[in-house]
Amino acid sequence: MTLLVVGVSHHTAPVALLERLSVAAADTDALLGALAGQPHVDEAVVLSTCNRVEVYAGVNAFHGALAEIGSVLAERAGVDVADLVPYLYVRYDADAVRHAFRVAGGLDSMVVGEAQILGQLREAYGRAGDAETVGRLLHELMQQALRVGKRVHAETGIDRAGQSVVTAALALGAGDVAGRPALVIGAGAMGSLALATLSRAHAGPLYVANRGADRAARAAQLHGATAVAYGDLATAIADVDIVVSATASVDQVLTRDLVSAAVTGRDRPLVVLDLAVPRDVEPAVAELPGVVLVDLARLGDALIDSDAGVVDQAAAEEIVAGEVEAYLNWLRGSNVAPTVAALRARADEVVTYELRRLAQRRSDLSEEQRREVAHTVHRVVQRLLHSPTVRARQLAATPDGDQYAAVLRELFDLDVLGEDAADVGRAVGVEFLAEGGAR
Repeated sequence: MTLLVVGVSHHTAPVALLERLSVAAADTDALLGALAGQPHVDEAVVLSTCNRVEVYAGVNAFHGALAEIGSVLAERAGVDVADLVPYLYVRYDADAVRHAFRVAGGLDSMVVGEAQILGQLREAYGRAGDAETVGRLLHELMQQALRVGKRVHAETGIDRAGQSVVTAALALGAGDVAGRPALVIGAGAMGSLALATLSRAHAGPLYVANRGADRAARAAQLHGATAVAYGDLATAIADVDIVVSATASVDQVLTRDLVSAAVTGRDRPLVVLDLAVPRDVEPAVAELPGVVLVDLARLGDALIDSDAGVVDQAAAEEIVAGEVEAYLNWLRGSNVAPTVAALRARADEVVTYELRRLAQRRSDLSEEQRREVAHTVHRVVQRLLHSPTVRARQLAATPDGDQYAAVLRELFDLDVLGEDAADVGRAVGVEFLAEGGAR
């Protein structure tokens, strides 16, 4: 089985496309089902955040699976596959493992070193587990990626500044927030992070609004804020200097008319941070006098043009490189296990057959003698196989180690169940999708 990652992120796609591809929690099961229902996709995990949508898949044929995943994503975005191709990236096998570990460590994030991705990856893995679309390959990958992400954050200074999309957006749009009243719309993970960040920066008083009033009340209690009714957003906005909107709504939460009504007659600026995908704030809000709008598109541009979020990544990258090699060694070694098992099974078959023939020819042997002969023959065979099979596992853990398993299968004519015989087309990238799909 081949490991494949297909996705788009802030590195490759505009926010408008990320919005069309973004997957709400309620839609995840349907998308996982669509992916796992494809003939060449055996396992699937979907990671959807404010700046990436990625499919991690265990596939039985590279070409076919790539075409199928591309088609599913294109259908979700409502575009032709050929129009989606320029924004896609594809990683497979070792590169897929490296990508997963870098994502978990925050090395591929818009704000390098942010730790929120670990929780998002854990949730994505959990949803796929609940949907029963993960098997041995992705279970091991996700568990190791989460472990590596924790190690990167624990052993390096990559997140020493507590960097996140929220802190970067606040720095860009609001500067010093101490003593300034703020409203957070949304009480999910990003909304809670925004409340915590504002509280640590001594902003206040703090307010929180959410469609579900109970969740808003819990978030308010946890962060020393005041819950306000979702229907009273215009009134709440009029009383604050900073608004952070981070809901999971598919519709715009703050329209130009709503914000215009809230800022009419104000004599101080209003900073609006839109951290949602799809966007919560109508772009025309930026045209209102005295309103500063920062969305993920503007934030991404600002981070590219500055040193914001840039940290010393050498130690983190070194950890990832070592963990990738260790994982690949494990994977190579585990891939030879079915071949070794098949070889031992073949040896057992031969021994059983010969002992049966001996019993027919030498009916004069007692039961004790038969047991002694059987025991001796089994010991001889196991001792003969021990060194070659141990060495095969060791060699399989080296680069190009799969050739040793192939040699064993060829020499002993072994039929290994579950062997991945697919041509994964290593040299073929996303351009394959543009050529018309699976072969």
